[in-house]
Amino acid sequence: MIRIQQLKLPLEHDHFTIENKIRHTLGLSADTVFTYQIVKRSVDARKKPQLSYVYTVDVSMSGEAKLVKKLRKPNIQLAQPQRYHFPKPGNRPLHTPPVIVGAGPAGLFCAYELALHGYRPILLERGKCVEERRKDVLRFWEEGELDPSSNVQFGEGGAGTFSDGKLNTMVKDPVGRGKHVLEVFCKFGAPSEILFESKPHIGTDLLITVIRNMREEIKRLGGKIYFEHRMTDLWMQDGKLRGLTVASKLGEHRMDADLAVLALGHSARDTFELLEKKHFVMEPKSFAVGFRVEHPQSMINESQYGANADMHHLPVAPYKVTANFPGQRGVYSFCMCPGGYVVNASSEEKRLAVNGMSYYRRDSANANSAIIVSVTPEDFPETGPLSGVAFQRGLEEKAFALCDGKIPQQLFGDFKEQRESYSYGSFESCVKGAAAFGPLHELMTPEMNRCFTAGMEQFGLRLRGFDRSDAILSGVESRTSSPLRILRDEAFESNWKGIYPCGEGAGYAGGITSAAMDGIKVAEAIASKYKPM
Repeated sequence: MIRIQQLKLPLEHDHFTIENKIRHTLGLSADTVFTYQIVKRSVDARKKPQLSYVYTVDVSMSGEAKLVKKLRKPNIQLAQPQRYHFPKPGNRPLHTPPVIVGAGPAGLFCAYELALHGYRPILLERGKCVEERRKDVLRFWEEGELDPSSNVQFGEGGAGTFSDGKLNTMVKDPVGRGKHVLEVFCKFGAPSEILFESKPHIGTDLLITVIRNMREEIKRLGGKIYFEHRMTDLWMQDGKLRGLTVASKLGEHRMDADLAVLALGHSARDTFELLEKKHFVMEPKSFAVGFRVEHPQSMINESQYGANADMHHLPVAPYKVTANFPGQRGVYSFCMCPGGYVVNASSEEKRLAVNGMSYYRRDSANANSAIIVSVTPEDFPETGPLSGVAFQRGLEEKAFALCDGKIPQQLFGDFKEQRESYSYGSFESCVKGAAAFGPLHELMTPEMNRCFTAGMEQFGLRLRGFDRSDAILSGVESRTSSPLRILRDEAFESNWKGIYPCGEGAGYAGGITSAAMDGIKVAEAIASKYKPM
């Protein structure tokens, strides 16, 4: 297989254009037979207004090694396809199926891999199936009626279901788990372009279908899924798991279990409290908090692509910005949503948190992202593993109180001057859930506000208009990642044997793909040790 990198093509092109470019690059005659596969595609906007697509492609043909040696070009090399392989099963018997707590990306992928290889897992999810969950979320946005177990944070698919659905990750991936995750998504209904786009995303609307299809396949393979079932206790003996107590509409019951995967979301605060009481070894960790910031998507497109870019052949423009000031906190963008919405992502009564969401088409009028400042355990009002949870809750209680449960908003110019806003500027907010103007400058500390403002102004030097006075802030963005880590050993087990902390809530991932990859790692660890059921 020959890998060609930096294959540039005009914005408007088709597969014939790609084939001709490959022939020209490799010096092939018109009758040479070959096949190709797109590995990666991105937009090159470095030389505005001349924009182009840049491809990496793998070409299969006869005489590959001889041709590469003849061409001697650094962007043309022999390559081996990366294929993911699940490990061979171990030889220890299991008396009960593995139990997975949480049906977010980590739990779903762990359950899928175990079901696929004969382990018949049991998946417990406190929330509802994704179809019913969607109804509860829409009801909350439209009527303000919060279901604490079925919302933007809880339910099948996890918190990432109501987000932009971004699938890129910075996790190193020598064995191909990341690509495997994308291939599984495609198998269950995601568009094939996620396999090669440099910044792949699915969107909330398509994710719902993909998750439903994945669930049905887990069940077909022998797995069992119980919705509205919440783990309320753990039974241990001699340092090892013996069973779980599970609460449902029918009451509480004991479930015997040799193994349990704790694929918790970052908002499973009651479960974190349970684990602390059970003496799990946990530690607080740093994360970041701030505000959702909205700009007109047309402004971001112009800044990234140029004033006269042909948007018919370009994706709506994303951005990523970071700033570090000497002796101060880091400030950076998080979960950027091109053509997206700011959403009320609350999961507890009298506490308010926001997030960003996009549909597959990314066709709203605004771009938004969280602009957040880093916080460390030194900032937390308490000590101990749950000190970050206390910090989050304090911010969310203040945010709820600012506008009596509505999403508090403020224009950036007013935020800097510490005055309330009373109307939008030249554009309005794209928001899911009731919103009102409130004094967001009262939420964080003055020092954190200064860092946020300095970051916005520095980003304005890179993206023209980013620090415009009528940029819309919404608060508070407090659920950027888990506020703690549940420690695990090299075999992925906690200090209690048979219990496997996993995914974002346990502190080992940060997004859909990395959480799914961690779920696969834990499935591998279980399968390497135990026989299938």
